[in-house]
Amino acid sequence: MKKTYTYQVQDKVIEREYLYIPVRYIIAILITLLEVLAVIDIVIACCYYIPYFYLAAWATEIFCVIRIIASDDNPDYKVPWLLFVLIIPIAGFMLYFMFYSRKLQKKFIRRLKDLKDHTYQKDDSSLFEELKNENPVACAQAKMLTSIAEAHLFTNTKQTYFPLGEDMHKSLLEDLAKAEKFIYMEYFIIEEGKFWDSILEILKEKASKGVEVKVLYDDIGCMAMLPGDYCKTLKSFGIDATPFSRLRGNADSEFNNRSHRKITVIDGKVGYTGGVNIADEYINEKVLFGHWKDTGIRLEGEAVWELTKLFLVDFGINVKKMPTVREDCFPAQKEITSKGYLIPFGDGPHPIYERRVGKSVIQNMLSSATRYAYMTTPYLIIDNDLCTDLENAALRGVDVKIIVPHIPDKKLVFGMTRSFYPRLMSAGVEIYEYEPGFVHAKSYLTDDMFAMIGTINLDYRSLVHHFENGVWMYNCDSIKDLKADMEDTLAKCIKVEPSMLKTNLLQRFIRDLVRIFAPML
Repeated sequence: MKKTYTYQVQDKVIEREYLYIPVRYIIAILITLLEVLAVIDIVIACCYYIPYFYLAAWATEIFCVIRIIASDDNPDYKVPWLLFVLIIPIAGFMLYFMFYSRKLQKKFIRRLKDLKDHTYQKDDSSLFEELKNENPVACAQAKMLTSIAEAHLFTNTKQTYFPLGEDMHKSLLEDLAKAEKFIYMEYFIIEEGKFWDSILEILKEKASKGVEVKVLYDDIGCMAMLPGDYCKTLKSFGIDATPFSRLRGNADSEFNNRSHRKITVIDGKVGYTGGVNIADEYINEKVLFGHWKDTGIRLEGEAVWELTKLFLVDFGINVKKMPTVREDCFPAQKEITSKGYLIPFGDGPHPIYERRVGKSVIQNMLSSATRYAYMTTPYLIIDNDLCTDLENAALRGVDVKIIVPHIPDKKLVFGMTRSFYPRLMSAGVEIYEYEPGFVHAKSYLTDDMFAMIGTINLDYRSLVHHFENGVWMYNCDSIKDLKADMEDTLAKCIKVEPSMLKTNLLQRFIRDLVRIFAPML
């Protein structure tokens, strides 16, 4: 199956044709399936032909059950794996060994540590003391976040909030055109079209003038968007590019643990993040599911260092040769008079991140809220912990509002999202669906004081499996802009009422069945 792209560069119209799913992806998937089937078949054959081997298999299954129950994982993640192991003999525990947890090679761990050690160092003690005197609750949240994310607390950073992807696009092009030393870009999705082509022209020009340009895109995220060897095309332009976690056909967790991050860093002084990927639907140049509502944020100042670090670590673990960290990657910043405290941070799968960073940020914001908590997310597929936190906030009188799409991108996932409505609404949580189209924004706001903007959805993919990033903010200038945008968005939404939640028996059965295995999807 082939896909044709027609796009314009200056006055020239270019047409490209390539396999919709490149051959190397098909081969990698087939290798993975064959590897899984071969391992299971060998164990089954041993049980059949080798006397008493089946006893060892049953002992292994019992061991798996005990190990899953005794683990520190969330019960919502344990239950589907227990069902798998118990319902599917032999194959169940073999799949458990292959896919339950991410396996890290010692070489990978060493490189990860080296890359982190060679980035910037910062003493936050004086800032924490200032924040503690201003607001002890904010200080406690910041301390926990910097600890579990290995991040730092910042001031001296200007923020610009973008209520739509097209607003961010215009500003991004202006900043890219000013780059003098380096441009780093990491995105889950890059797709050829107006958005990417406008960026690529600048990247090519900058690379030809000696500016260091690095691009990192997720291999599976771009599987149907870019040719399988697209990094070679970019390298021919002088751009150092590589896919994140290249799909090779290993039967481990490579289908999870994708990079859902969205980061641009320019000269270590300006950084962008948010929900916006580099594809035309994100700037409403292509209509897929009605109007596409997304958000982004521009940082200028010291907090950009953390975005630079996240990019360099991600890039460094996906290339063959350990990269050299440039001396000017973390430049001294000019004094910026912008109030508030910020923590750009990363999140990702265990054991790279020992704790669920994004989930902890959201839980802390909910627990400290006294007046309101507003959230936008494309998906609402959460564990019992987050459900309880949302319910508790609403039950103690906090005005909890969650904005989700009205026009879904995935009907089955949208069905799961709606399956959470009755429980949350019964506790007083208000659910709103964005009537003009699809909400892709991942924004969280409480009490005019705390906010978080980034790539983290309220679903298992984001909260457990993927590499994510966000910006936690306290008392920042951009928070009032975020609130104004959320209020404007709410005015365009349909408030979900109990009468809208009627489903038939088959729909409820399918939703319940899918919800059981949602943590594994």
